[in-house]
Amino acid sequence: MKILTFAIAVLSLVVLGAHFMRYGNDVGMVLSVAPIALLFVRRPWAARVIQVVLVFGAFEWATTLVGLVQMRMAQGLPATRLAIILGTVIVVTLAAALLFETRAMKRVYRRQ
Repeated sequence: MKILTFAIAVLSLVVLGAHFMRYGNDVGMVLSVAPIALLFVRRPWAARVIQVVLVFGAFEWATTLVGLVQMRMAQGLPATRLAIILGTVIVVTLAAALLFETRAMKRVYRRQ
């Protein structure tokens, strides 16, 4: 379970970093990918920092979703597939943040 949690968190952070990189936002990319190193810091604050970054990442995905759907609708193009894909990305990113609240992860990060 721990390995799956780490894998989902890393995937979410890397995809978020790629999103920022796609738009030329180097600072956002570094701030998205740097918390991967915190996965090796077994302290409560490290888990919280990762969770905060993931929640902010989900918010970034939500604002991107709204903007892209509005743009596609204004162009008269279908937006359903886009909404499903980005909605899934939002759910996975939030799930990655919530997985740090499991008993196993609380033990790993000494939060009990």
